[in-house]
Amino acid sequence: MLKLWQAFFTPHYFRGVGLILVLGMFWLSLDQNQSIYTNLLSTSPAYAQNVRSGDIWQQVYEQLPDLPKENQYVSRETGKVAQNNTLVSRLIQYHVYLKGRAPNYRLDWKLTLADYLNANEVMYDSSYPGHDTLKKNPFEGDRAAIRRLTRKQRNALVQALVNAYSQN
Repeated sequence: MLKLWQAFFTPHYFRGVGLILVLGMFWLSLDQNQSIYTNLLSTSPAYAQNVRSGDIWQQVYEQLPDLPKENQYVSRETGKVAQNNTLVSRLIQYHVYLKGRAPNYRLDWKLTLADYLNANEVMYDSSYPGHDTLKKNPFEGDRAAIRRLTRKQRNALVQALVNAYSQN
């Protein structure tokens, strides 16, 4: 049986106290610099809710009129073509809401495009935007549309998305 003074000087005790001290200092630094850390730790979807994504895809198509719309899919609810359900609107939904990436950084958009090109993270058709609202899942069609874009077109798309989010 360890005596009280021996228990305080065991290696496990020091590790625990050290961890508590480090976490405490981190918590205090968050309280003192709350505005800085709040911006760094805030999630992208919360930011995106302040910006109307419905307007963003339209701004992107205004900047890039030759970009394929891929809006020929039929709505399950109405049975009519969902004109506003476009490649860019689904790209935004995937990027911001499904992956939780920041909408105003070029690198994050490039990662999303890399997902579409099978060069980054695995995409699943069962969770892709539109899989539950459209009669035909646009997953494969959207990936093919992104693959058909040249590097210059993809870079222009990324810049148009960043511009649209930066303006708002």
